[in-house]
Amino acid sequence: MTEADFLKTTRASYDAIADEYAARFQDELAVKPVERALLACFAESVLADGGGPVADVGCGTGRVTGHLRDLGLDAFGVDLSPRMLAEARRHHPELRFVEGSMLALDLPDGELGGLLAWYSTIHVPDEQLPLAFAEFFRVLAPGGHLLLGFQAGDSVLRMEEAFGRDIELDFRRRQPERVAELLTGAGLTMRARTVREIDTESAFPERTPQAFLMARKPIVSGGRQDGDTD
Repeated sequence: MTEADFLKTTRASYDAIADEYAARFQDELAVKPVERALLACFAESVLADGGGPVADVGCGTGRVTGHLRDLGLDAFGVDLSPRMLAEARRHHPELRFVEGSMLALDLPDGELGGLLAWYSTIHVPDEQLPLAFAEFFRVLAPGGHLLLGFQAGDSVLRMEEAFGRDIELDFRRRQPERVAELLTGAGLTMRARTVREIDTESAFPERTPQAFLMARKPIVSGGRQDGDTD
């Protein structure tokens, strides 16, 4: 699949289900204490290093963007899907949401104090994932923080229907170790790795373990980088 094909099918699929998706998942974080703790850790890390704008890349309906705002961050959302962005603006009119691709973010170099990619890299083809991570590195300020959330595994789930609508989405499960290698290859420093086991009993049952990686863009000072050791 070419970059253009991936972007086109992802946009069209989420456009098709935006209203139903918003209704189904708007309150999902309320039953996910591990995720809320990780988001709080991310927010605290960004604020401790001076804050700065935080991009929720692949923000969808803006539910996590709003949570980041509630944690004290200067958060805004970026998404491919105009209809998902319309839902985000409807639910969070006080926040800024812009249309865009994580492969070519319309942001200056070093603009962000933090970047969240919360289950948004899962649709990116393997061969294009390094491009996304290079873009994350570019837009983060030195010392800026990154948090990824994704399904752990080795398979690809193809979905062609959701909420009674035709879609075309590939959900790529990836091993945290491999994703961490790609982040390091993009120049980021790993900070934490967490895997939560499958939850089959909540209102949002899962098929796979959930993986979360925190990384940071190094601070270059005096010939050394943040994270270097003697």
